[in-house]
Amino acid sequence: MKTSGLRIALISEHASPLAAAGGTDAGGQNIYIDHVARCLAAAGHRVDVLTRRDSTAQLSMAPLAPGARVLHLNAGPARPVPKEELLPYMPEFTENAHRLFAQGLPYDVIHANFFMSGWVGLALRQRHRVPLVTSFHALGLVRREHLGDADAFPEERIAIERTLAQQSDRVIAACPQDEADLMRLYGAPPDRMTNVPCGVDVAALRPGDRRQARERLGLPVDEFIVLQLGRLVPRKGIDNVVRALALLPNGAGGDGAPRVRLVVVGGGSTLPDETVTPEIGHLRRLAAELGVASQVQFAGRADRDQLRDWYAAADVYVTTPWYEPFGISALEAMACGIPVIGSAVGGVPYTVQHGITGFIVPPRDPGSLAARLEELRRRPALGVAMGRAGVRRVRTYFTWDEVTSRLARVYEMVRRTRPATLEMPALATADVARQGGVRVMR
Repeated sequence: MKTSGLRIALISEHASPLAAAGGTDAGGQNIYIDHVARCLAAAGHRVDVLTRRDSTAQLSMAPLAPGARVLHLNAGPARPVPKEELLPYMPEFTENAHRLFAQGLPYDVIHANFFMSGWVGLALRQRHRVPLVTSFHALGLVRREHLGDADAFPEERIAIERTLAQQSDRVIAACPQDEADLMRLYGAPPDRMTNVPCGVDVAALRPGDRRQARERLGLPVDEFIVLQLGRLVPRKGIDNVVRALALLPNGAGGDGAPRVRLVVVGGGSTLPDETVTPEIGHLRRLAAELGVASQVQFAGRADRDQLRDWYAAADVYVTTPWYEPFGISALEAMACGIPVIGSAVGGVPYTVQHGITGFIVPPRDPGSLAARLEELRRRPALGVAMGRAGVRRVRTYFTWDEVTSRLARVYEMVRRTRPATLEMPALATADVARQGGVRVMR
């Protein structure tokens, strides 16, 4: 099937590909949009990323790569706003997107990312007769199952997601668990879903020399280093890793095995700052209470060009969140040739093969995690073998070229089969008003 030369509108209202990953609202979705846009453009497509202007310094258009650009749309104040508070600004975002489309840009497909982008995509689909592909990246009802009252998104999210799941021309599920949740909770038609995972930049993230990486980063060359990397928020379960560290027998190295060090990379600043990233303060206090403060090191946020060294320097990467839609960092670690211990949530059991590329453990179970850490600490050859298996798995199934090739086939399919007329269903809420061709929650 020929898929070259498509004109694609990627909508990502809060996750810009130009944002520095690792901040409060900058993580896997930013990385996803960045690589999808670049790889689609490299394959001969023309890509516009529509995202919200969150700084007065941002130009209306910023080049991303040859054939790909970022379009900053006004929607609320030109400053960072927590994504949980962005829904009221989506009508403005929509109207500005309508103006772009009305200028005659011949988009073949809209790919909306996250539920608010999907809400915008529904309005554009209705008015401009362009098919809509939706990736959720996270689901509101799944968040509620895990976060309960801590979920700060508005109630309208659920109705929007249900409409998108049932009415998008195609829904992209990131993993089998995502697909099952969409059918179980939202009634998504299975014949309009396609499983396409996230990917890894295998040119930038690949195995490296451990000793040299540690020397560049100023890490001890003779310790067993456990790495945690990514957003520092409670749901990532980093406290679980600190508790596991405290359970390791003779964790300071008195048993003849190497001393254990937990290195935590991430946060809102390049230096570990509790005022910028409050979770650091919580974790420091916990480590002190458990007597392992000297074994926990906070490194601050790492730039993308530093990630390979952080992964290569580690003996094992740990990601034990109690809620995680996919978990792209596990793939990044596997691409760099280190074993991964991950919790049995979201996409982690899909990417990490238990006993082959690492281990899967229950979330919030520091005892199980400690046992697997100790196994790898005492059996370094096992870690090497798992790391090699991880590299093979990533390069076979999870490269960005493979991911975007599969997405392009989806785009071509919906472009060829778009319906002649499109209808906007009413959202399941009693208080709605018409705005821009789509029902808007008040």
